[in-house]
Amino acid sequence: VQLVESGGGLVQAGDSLRLSCSASGSTWSLNAMTWYREAPGKERQLVAAITVGRGTTTYADSVKGRFTVSRDSSTNMMFLQMNNLKPEDTAVYYCNAWYYNYYEGLRYDYWGQGTQVTVSS
Repeated sequence: VQLVESGGGLVQAGDSLRLSCSASGSTWSLNAMTWYREAPGKERQLVAAITVGRGTTTYADSVKGRFTVSRDSSTNMMFLQMNNLKPEDTAVYYCNAWYYNYYEGLRYDYWGQGTQVTVSS
C-alpha cells in the first residue's frame, strides 16, 4: 500500500485546512486509515482514525469538535478537515493505514511521507 498526503501549508489561527491522503495498492486489505501528527520535540500522536468497513471514527481529545476525518472508498482517498486551527496544531501530519493479519497475529502499518501544517498566532 502506498500513501501520499497533500494539502498542508501555512495558515493563521482560526483558519481551516483540508488534508488529503491518496491510497494505492492492496487497499482492499486495510482495516483502518488514520492521521498522525508529529510536532518538533514531541512524540507522534494519533489525531483521527476511520475504519474501512463501517467508517467508524475516533479523535484525539485535542481535536474533537474541530477536525473531521472522512473517507471516499470509490477513490481510496482519506481526508482531514481541520477547522479553527490553533498554533498547537503545528506539526507534520502523516497518513497511516494498517491491516491485521489474523493468521500471523501481526499488524502491518503503512505511512505516507508527511505534510507540514504550520499555524501562526
